[in-house]
Amino acid sequence: MTHDVRPFRIEIPQADLDDLRDRLARTRWPGRLPGAEWSRGVPVSYLKELVEYWAGAYDWRAQEAKLNRFPQFTTEIDGQTVHFFHVRCADPGALPLVITHSWPNSIVEFTELLGPLSETFHVIAPSLPGFGFSPFPEPADERPWSVERVARTWAELMGRLGYERYGVHGNDAGALVSPRLAALVPERVVGVHITGGVGMPTGDPAELEGLSQEDRAMVEHVAGMLSGEGGSGYAPYLAARPQTLSYGWADSPVAQLAYLVERFKEFDGWPDGEAPREPIDRDLVLGNASLYWLTGTGGSSSWTYYEGAAGMPIDQKAVPTGVSHGGPDAFRRLAERGNAIVHWEDHEHPSHMLAMAAPGPLAADIRTFFAGLPG
Repeated sequence: MTHDVRPFRIEIPQADLDDLRDRLARTRWPGRLPGAEWSRGVPVSYLKELVEYWAGAYDWRAQEAKLNRFPQFTTEIDGQTVHFFHVRCADPGALPLVITHSWPNSIVEFTELLGPLSETFHVIAPSLPGFGFSPFPEPADERPWSVERVARTWAELMGRLGYERYGVHGNDAGALVSPRLAALVPERVVGVHITGGVGMPTGDPAELEGLSQEDRAMVEHVAGMLSGEGGSGYAPYLAARPQTLSYGWADSPVAQLAYLVERFKEFDGWPDGEAPREPIDRDLVLGNASLYWLTGTGGSSSWTYYEGAAGMPIDQKAVPTGVSHGGPDAFRRLAERGNAIVHWEDHEHPSHMLAMAAPGPLAADIRTFFAGLPG
């Protein structure tokens, strides 16, 4: 590593934690709106119970200690501070693997994944620009943080660490960055593993050609969901007016928590009006909310929407692709039109945030994909 890479350790001042608890205790609660639970948003009773736990029993220091078990660093690339984990495998010849977290998540997503992966890989896990310990500078850079700009930053980071060949993995926002990185430097990336998105329908009638009637119905249903029919409709407003939302997130930890909880639940596809399942440990949910609050990055973390970078992963055939949580075979057939799919896993998973809900199976699937690639 070069002198430009500096060791980092998470050490949140106690005064910041005391301030958080004080704000939680002084929350001004709204009344319950008429209508079915969850169909109007996060229920007051649910959030009150979660906030009571956050203010009392939840232990940020325990989360901090779990993350500090792993070596962390910061460096500056393209004017942006980039925070990252660099966890080396005991085998010096292990494949380097850069893993990119999701939105609206953070490095907390990988709390239980870093250890298992480092048994096989040299793991590099950066915090996306504008997230957590990779905050935007003040004043913020006016150039858009496109997915391609992030991919170029990751390529520079891996070169700075001395890695010439490596694998990539990503979830959600990370699944956008990972194939873009492969397309950018295919001579360096040995393979791309993502947790879904590739092969998702766009609504183009041409996508239905050659599919059975059953597969057509399934693809049309998913295309309708992805077009924004139903659900909370959060994305258009977030893309258009993120600064307005950021005031609530910067001033109220409960507003920040409510928004994050709703995204996690909605992404896991609960039926409208019904209480959603709880596939993710609430300490991880609160760890993510705490990190957003303590670093003041709730607003800046939403750049994937207001920069128009949200969507589906690009197609690329430059390197092999492996998919976990990819969906039925109909989606694989769509994905294969633009990607060199060599691995496709469709087991039932409990959550969109797989690294949080099922880190063991996800680590095993990543190992299986990269072990199957030619040497």
